[in-house]
Amino acid sequence: MHREEKNKRKDFGVSIVIPNYNGENLLLENLPYVIKAKDNSKNRILEIIVVDDASIDQSVKIIKRNFPEVKLIKHTKNRGFASSANTGVRTSKGELIVLLNTDVIPEKDFLEPVFRHFENPGIFAVSLHEKGYGPARGVFKNGFIQHEPVSESKKTENTFWVNGGSGVFRRYVWLKLGGMDEKLLNPFYWEDVDLSYRALKSGYGLLWEPKARVLHQHGSTIGKMPLKYRQRIQERNQLLFIWKDLTSKRLVKKHIVGVVRRVFRHPGYLRIVLMALFRIRSVMKGRKKLRKIFKISDEAIFAIFR
Repeated sequence: MHREEKNKRKDFGVSIVIPNYNGENLLLENLPYVIKAKDNSKNRILEIIVVDDASIDQSVKIIKRNFPEVKLIKHTKNRGFASSANTGVRTSKGELIVLLNTDVIPEKDFLEPVFRHFENPGIFAVSLHEKGYGPARGVFKNGFIQHEPVSESKKTENTFWVNGGSGVFRRYVWLKLGGMDEKLLNPFYWEDVDLSYRALKSGYGLLWEPKARVLHQHGSTIGKMPLKYRQRIQERNQLLFIWKDLTSKRLVKKHIVGVVRRVFRHPGYLRIVLMALFRIRSVMKGRKKLRKIFKISDEAIFAIFR
């Protein structure tokens, strides 16, 4: 149990944080739904924060003109999703943080079922129920940490990771864990899995709540970028995440074998390995810090999802 937690009261205040990059159309379409949710006092939303990551479209003008009630924070240069999320969390005042992508539409009562879970100080985050998607199962397969989808259900479930585009996070623990790893994993992909895995290894719980419903229009944001580029970043960040967070000597050996096999079977994967090696110094610094806070073994985490 985490007795040091400060959030023991039951009336948690909520800050909604929405990272944005060139999302003018999505902001116009979806921000009104977020504002409607704020009007429902049972959602306990204190503020809506949009962090604009140096957009080159009309996003900033649209927010200022159409949504004056939204708190706008502007990056002067494009820094990536993790940086935008961290900026929003640092400037927020709620005890709970709701991270929403610009392509997510919440139901007007979407947070009401979530608060009871945070009465347990050992819970770090709760994944919202994206229509058509259930919780996630963590597996170690062929030398790699992977996550697999689980069917939707009507009961609360453990989940391997909480979605950075539709999740609720305890602010105090977010800051304690160091937030999303923007130095290593920008511009996007695996940053929410990495944060979730660090939370699990630090002894916190992650849940998926079926009654907290949102609609996620997947691919509406980074889906506009070239497919090959997105695939390479995704594969590179998977490696970086594993290299930093996997501490079991037995599983590390299996991972090395898995990487070698993948390179032999798919020679093009060597490029991904080299891309990851360019950030090896940051990986090693991260590993050193994390060894001091990790309490749970990798094997124990994967055992939860068997």
